[in-house]
Amino acid sequence: MSKLILLLFLGFLAYLLFKGLQRAAARRQGKAQPPAPPERMVACARCGVHLPESESLEGDAGGRFCSEEHRRLGAA
Repeated sequence: MSKLILLLFLGFLAYLLFKGLQRAAARRQGKAQPPAPPERMVACARCGVHLPESESLEGDAGGRFCSEEHRRLGAA
């Protein structure tokens, strides 16, 4: 009976070691890709709300706006 418990314990340790090695390999592969650079934030020329530049709308006079309505109304 004690040999069976010892065998189960060794099997469990082998399982934990195997899982740990898999996680370490996955972590190494994940670190190979550099993180994306942060996106530039701009303020709406009408209301001052900050939003990512890719989501803003450019106005006729060159300002950045948060919505089509604010672009239509122009800078405050």
